[in-house]
Amino acid sequence: MSKAHTKVRWQLVVFDLLAFIAVGMFFFVAFPGSDAGVGYQVIAYQMLLCAVPMFASRFVFGVYTIIWRYGGAGSNVRLFLADLLGGSVYLLLEVLLPFRHLVFARCVSVVAATMLLCLAMRILYQWLCTKAGSRTRAGATLRRLLHFVGSDFNVDEDFAGEDASLLAANKVRVGIVGAGRSGMALADELNTNLRTHYRPVCFIDNSKTKAGRKLLGLPVLLSEGITRETLEAYGVQEIIVALPQKDSAEKKVIFDLYKSFGFPVKLYDFPLLDTAGKGKRMVREFDIEELLFRKPIVMDTANASAFYKNKVILITGGGGSIGSELCRQVAKMSPKQIVILDIAENGAYDIQQELKILYGNRVDLHVEICSVTDYEAVKKVFERYRPQVILHAAAHKHVPLMEHNVVEAIKNNVFGTLNVVKIAESLETERFILISTDKAVNPTNVMGATKRMCEMIVQAHGTSGKTVFSAVRFGNVLGSAGSVVPLFKRQIASGGPVTVTDERITRFFMTIPEASQLVLQSGVMAASNELFVLDMGEPVKILDLAKSMIQLMGYTPYVDIDIVETGLREGEKLYEELLIRTEELDTTSNNLIFIERDTPLPIAELDKKLKTLSSAVKEGDDAAARAILKAAVPTFKDPDEVNGHAQQHYPKPSRKAKPEEQ
Repeated sequence: MSKAHTKVRWQLVVFDLLAFIAVGMFFFVAFPGSDAGVGYQVIAYQMLLCAVPMFASRFVFGVYTIIWRYGGAGSNVRLFLADLLGGSVYLLLEVLLPFRHLVFARCVSVVAATMLLCLAMRILYQWLCTKAGSRTRAGATLRRLLHFVGSDFNVDEDFAGEDASLLAANKVRVGIVGAGRSGMALADELNTNLRTHYRPVCFIDNSKTKAGRKLLGLPVLLSEGITRETLEAYGVQEIIVALPQKDSAEKKVIFDLYKSFGFPVKLYDFPLLDTAGKGKRMVREFDIEELLFRKPIVMDTANASAFYKNKVILITGGGGSIGSELCRQVAKMSPKQIVILDIAENGAYDIQQELKILYGNRVDLHVEICSVTDYEAVKKVFERYRPQVILHAAAHKHVPLMEHNVVEAIKNNVFGTLNVVKIAESLETERFILISTDKAVNPTNVMGATKRMCEMIVQAHGTSGKTVFSAVRFGNVLGSAGSVVPLFKRQIASGGPVTVTDERITRFFMTIPEASQLVLQSGVMAASNELFVLDMGEPVKILDLAKSMIQLMGYTPYVDIDIVETGLREGEKLYEELLIRTEELDTTSNNLIFIERDTPLPIAELDKKLKTLSSAVKEGDDAAARAILKAAVPTFKDPDEVNGHAQQHYPKPSRKAKPEEQ
């Protein structure tokens, strides 16, 4: 190991020794008092007697291995305890050893003054390493003179000839919402890290006992009655929310308040006890999930973890948005093996690499590239791995695309599901869980009708055999491929306009982790042929979602970014249904999950429908296939009929004024 990387900072040892000698000369020579005339030999002896135990104690306590630039209260306490022990040993020796004794108070003064001088030098260095201490050339110069306090530190690393005052002037001045532990940690980091883009100028807190006082040298403003003018008086340019324990509803209120003042609003992620190891401290933009109109659902996964542990889990469509999240969730549950089956190699590869990085060899992970429409290929995969649980997420899901590709939608969604169901049944797989959608309820489009057909297949096959079949139905998933959120983000980034098909349109929303947890939870509960539904709360108006996203990205709706109505797409509803009417559903042990009462079709009747559909698929006629699908799914309704009924109850608002002006 080179001298530059020696653990002990010997330059600091030399400085402390010089400081000790200076203190000794002051008390023993410059102002000897009643100890005058003792002679230099006695003074040298006393100083040696004091230095040996004090410096030995510092080495024992590791004082010279600390990187003092980042040393906090704990490091200062360590130096204090080291000198307290070393000084006590010196005073004891001074009393016991047979030589000329000095005045006891003078000996105590030497120990105390040495300790205070060394502490003061370190604290000064720490302060000079912050922005406040290095804003002037004098401060930067003094910091360089004290560079020996630091360890493995390049004196010019942070400045490289730059003017510290210029650096500070170019930083964004931020107000920190939350004067608690997280807010103080953020302010301390921003003050210490000279390379950060931010400079804290004040705290904002709802505590009246803190308001009007200072923390870390920054004023604390009372959040109650806060105004834009007040913040501008302190030079605030941006707001950072440092309240990790607040739920989404509370964060949204804070976000909306400061956004209304015209400030960009960011979030400080600070891992709490229950989230330790799941994230890092960072300042970031708000996610749209945090601005939802409901509190995100958190489910207890203990029972699910026990169920999936040591099992072989096969996930079809494992490279997709839902499928990849299922892989992530299952990987946490110590499965025996995870098999990802997907026709799209890029998504499957991405989740494979992600899990390898996270878990290494702790998760036995395999990827198989094939289509669920290829019966023989899927059967070979099943025979190779003998999965105990199948999570069937493979499907075509884009409503407009499926309206113009009816045959492909039926082939992939219906007959792909039928293939996997039959193979699972023949190999007596323990559980089969179908991922369905709210669009399967009274469908008005091909995609929804095919998913309803999939539910019928699963329920019918769940009436016999050893495999437990179930289906899980949920609404739109935020952030999934092809969902409205990525589309809005792209439209906003390109300067708009943001397009909504109808200003009245509403949808149920959930996050990808929520959807995945629901699937896994229902798999544990399943007995046979159940159709599970999640209580997703109130539906969200897409127009409101668009406005929130525009504001989230720092713009004003209808001013910076316009919102344009394009008209309902083919097969699109004004609203979706989940059949969350508790009087018509059976409850489960989870108060968020219900079971729809639905009588399975007899296998013979199902086979008759499938045979007719198969003929249409072979002919490749989209129009004929749509007609046969509509006959096979009795609830498949014409969109005009459904939307016409909805329009009677939800008339369009007047367009004389923009929505925010009404």
